[in-house]
Order: sequence, then C-alpha cells, then structure tokens
Amino acid sequence: MIHVTNLTKTFHDGSRDIEILKGLTLSVPTGQKVAIIGPSGSGKSTLLSLISGLDRPTSGSVVIDGIDIASLAEQDLAVFRNQKVSIVFQSFELVQFFSAYENVILPLAIRNQKDPATIDQIFHDVELTHRKHNMPSTLSGGEQQRVAIARTIAAGSEIIFADEPTGNLDAKTGAKILDLLLRTVASGGKTLVVITHDMNIAKQMDVIYRLEDGKLVPVTTA
Repeated sequence: MIHVTNLTKTFHDGSRDIEILKGLTLSVPTGQKVAIIGPSGSGKSTLLSLISGLDRPTSGSVVIDGIDIASLAEQDLAVFRNQKVSIVFQSFELVQFFSAYENVILPLAIRNQKDPATIDQIFHDVELTHRKHNMPSTLSGGEQQRVAIARTIAAGSEIIFADEPTGNLDAKTGAKILDLLLRTVASGGKTLVVITHDMNIAKQMDVIYRLEDGKLVPVTTA
C-alpha cells in the first residue's frame, strides 16, 4: 500500500541547509497499523506531511497503490488525497467559517456523497451531537480535535494519517476516541499511520518505529 524509498527532506535556513530526513525507507502493507515515535523536532510531522502528499520530498519516492505521489501535478495530487487518504492534524485544520457539521461532511461534499444518518451517528460516537452546529471558534481544543477525527471517520478513506490524534483530549476522552478510531480501521480494513509521543498509544499498533537521526528504527516492546 505505502512504499517510501530513500526519502530526504532538506530545509534552507539562511546560508544553512538542514537535512531533516536522511534516506528514510518505510513499507506499510494494506491494513497495518503503524506508530512513529520520537522526540520533538525529530521530523515526525514532516514525514507525515510527505507520505500524505501535503509536501514534496527533496529526493526519494512515496508510492501509494503503485502511484508515485510526489510526481503528481498539484491538481491530481489534491484529487488523490481526497479519494485515498484522510489526515487528523495536530492543529485540527478546521474551516473556521464552516460549522462543525459542515467541516465533517466537507470531504463527502467534494465527492458529491452525503449520508446524513451516518454523519449523525458519528457525531453521537464522538459525543458532540449537541455541538454539531457550532462554529469552530466556539469549541474547546478537545472538541475541535473530536470534530477533526469525526471528519476523518466520515471520509471513509483507505488510509488514515494521524498526528497526535488524542493530544488535546483528557485521558478518558482520548481513550474513547482512540478506541473509536481503531474500530473504524479494523472494521474497514484500513491502513493507519499514527505520530505519537505516547507509548500506550504506540503499543496498540502493529508496528512501532522511532525516528532517529532522519531514519526509522524498528522498536520492540516486551
């Protein structure tokens, strides 16, 4: 499903070049749940942006379903993302002038697919039925994160990328939302790649990698 080969990413800082990812390689079969851990600043979010098609690598390839997404034109890449992947952003990335409900149905509206009953059930599952018509600015950080996760579930994409998906939630709510996300993945045979600093979350995945010095190192747990 996902094949990353010799991936590099270099940022320019004045007269300096800073190489964040250094020939990184990753293979994720269809249906696998992968956790990527590592210290702040190690490049985890950068990696997620590259393999989800939000950014382009300096060199190397990201192949999803046989398509090298880095070679796609911007318009084709946008279509690919809408059809294939969903992303839970650490910063939510909600459309501020849309209500919570409108944010959740947005991926489906782009495809001209709407299922109000399913959307209502998802809002029930994330415990936000009473807030679904609120604007993002009136929601707490935790509520906005739950809207972002609801949007991901509603999209029904084959691949889900999640950057600290429960980072803005209290422990109890975070556990509920993670369980909902994992059940969604399991029931649909979806592929999940999670960026997290929480080993309790990482241990619920099939495979764990640590991002160190620009490359991924497998992590074994007892």
